[in-house]
Amino acid sequence: MNRAALLCPVVLAALGASGGQAQEAPQWVLAIHGGAGKLPKDLRPTELEAIRDARRAALDAGSRILVSGGSSLDAVQRTVRVMENSGVLNAGRGAVLNHEGFAELDAALMDGSNRKAGAVAALRHVANPIDLAREVMDHSKHVLLVAQGAEQFARERGITLVPGSYFITERRRKELRRAIEADRKAMHGSLPGGPMGTVGAIALDIHGNLAAGTSTGGLTNKHFGRVGDSPIIGAGTYAENGVCAVSATGAGEAFIRYMAAADVCARVKYAKQSVEAAAGEVIRELRAAGAEGGMIALDATGKVVMPYSSKTMQRGQVSSQQPAEVIVETQGQAPSPVPSQK
Repeated sequence: MNRAALLCPVVLAALGASGGQAQEAPQWVLAIHGGAGKLPKDLRPTELEAIRDARRAALDAGSRILVSGGSSLDAVQRTVRVMENSGVLNAGRGAVLNHEGFAELDAALMDGSNRKAGAVAALRHVANPIDLAREVMDHSKHVLLVAQGAEQFARERGITLVPGSYFITERRRKELRRAIEADRKAMHGSLPGGPMGTVGAIALDIHGNLAAGTSTGGLTNKHFGRVGDSPIIGAGTYAENGVCAVSATGAGEAFIRYMAAADVCARVKYAKQSVEAAAGEVIRELRAAGAEGGMIALDATGKVVMPYSSKTMQRGQVSSQQPAEVIVETQGQAPSPVPSQK
């Protein structure tokens, strides 16, 4: 497969616009991803439909805020929360398990209007990490809280903690057993593998404000205490008004080293690249470095792109000019992107 086929930008097209007519920018936009990587080969049709339903419900929840004039930040938070609650995605309940057999959760939220941000990592007992990230943003002087300190802050903010068993599903147990066995046979120190399903959302509201949020359980069979790019502001999550909003997914260590999300926005801001060119180049550079993944990115005009270099990336979008669209690709299925606009 050639590189052009691997890098698949998806943009919002204004409905009803004919070929030669200028297209009006959407008043509000919401886009989501459900991770780059692969879906399990043994996924049953009912499970696949549950994934689609979770995506649709997330878009519906976020768009209700945006259509009523609410903020992009609130829309992103609610959208991600729905995906965390679904039980079928790699965030919140249903997240993947680390080598020790329990879930460790990360999340971040960023407000493009003032570049305030909140993030949490290595949580074991918070049902909705994205909500705690919002609490860190709004009610602390910090940006990132981790592990027991973050959960103590959750209690201080009135968030009820849940037992670790809340997050665990039988599918994730099976995935962990397979990953441990594969590691034992491989007998080398590569990063843990398995399905990736980090969730994220980006939004533009009618006031011109951008926001981004990301939530994840990380990698199946990861080392206890490992933190990826999702809660690192500038790596997996970034937003700045007038520039762009980004949520990334994939090989987190590389996304941290390359500061992938912030790099996209820097290219748009300083190099005057289109968001399509900026995001595409960053994903190409990561792929050249041996790191697969993808991202969703949104500029100040409401243009969305979704480049990825992995075999699949689950994604969706909705705007004031386009009804909700959800794309869930199975392993080996050829991507079917919407052609990009020039």
